Amino acid sequence: MSAPRFGAIESGGTKFVCLVGSSPDRIEAEIRFPTGEPAPTLARAIAFFEERAAATGPLDAVGIASFGPLELRPGHAKFGHLAATPKPGWSGVDVAGTVAAALGVPVGIDTDVNGAALGEGRWGAARGLDTYVYLTVGTGIGGGAVIGGKVVSGLVHTEMGHLAVPRIAGDAFPGSCPFHGDCWEGLAGGEAMGARWGTPAEELTGATLREALRLEAAYLAAGLRNIVYTTAPQRIVIGGGVAELPGLFSLLRAELSAALAGYPGLPEHAAEDFVVPARLGRLAGPAGGLVLAAGAATAAKQHARPGAGPPEGTYA
Repeated sequence: MSAPRFGAIESGGTKFVCLVGSSPDRIEAEIRFPTGEPAPTLARAIAFFEERAAATGPLDAVGIASFGPLELRPGHAKFGHLAATPKPGWSGVDVAGTVAAALGVPVGIDTDVNGAALGEGRWGAARGLDTYVYLTVGTGIGGGAVIGGKVVSGLVHTEMGHLAVPRIAGDAFPGSCPFHGDCWEGLAGGEAMGARWGTPAEELTGATLREALRLEAAYLAAGLRNIVYTTAPQRIVIGGGVAELPGLFSLLRAELSAALAGYPGLPEHAAEDFVVPARLGRLAGPAGGLVLAAGAATAAKQHARPGAGPPEGTYA
């Protein structure tokens, strides 16, 4: 029996990544292009998959790791649609349904950060674990929690970047979040770092970089303390551009130990493999798309059995 062939989409606010394959090391084709208006952008993604299917055979399913917010409640009339997103023109767009209708294959969808969490769990830094958190610290902050092997989602998907964190004494920066000002993202996201220091985070150097890292580690640790106590993760995986700043992780581990203050006193929380960098890099999101595609294919097969109910969380 031949290996399954899946399509994956990482739909971001600035770019789309589409690929065909079965794992990060088995990618047969890939394309990247800017995120424009909804109709032509989705049409370009669909055309890519149609061309690959015509050239090398049909796909078994497609998975989409998308920017949000998304409606992800199974059975909801707007499942797979974007909600009120700041991306102009995209609010209300039926992302999953459009792809499913055009390609005629099962489609799974989740947020981009949840997709990255699934990718890191299947092939990356959280491999072998069933309860962990993936955090991306880029322009903003986003997080996906996997509990007992399943991504946490309820009335809406998690929005960890908007957690409240205590302000560090002496910090007068008002915060950059348009909704909450000084929430976690507003104080520690990449956009906040750039506004605070007057220079993009990746361009900071010397004493300014050292002070920025000290403050960033303290704020990240404050948010991670909340995550440790509310989700009980076996590991926290951090990706995104800010996470690539040199020396951040050693500072962050020390700050988190101080923030936990010896409670509950688990040695695992102080271990170097508790808070770790993401391993898949730019492929984390698309890899999550492959995981979502595999789930959609499995759900569709189960749904095809006599007496089976409709698959949850997918378009079939």
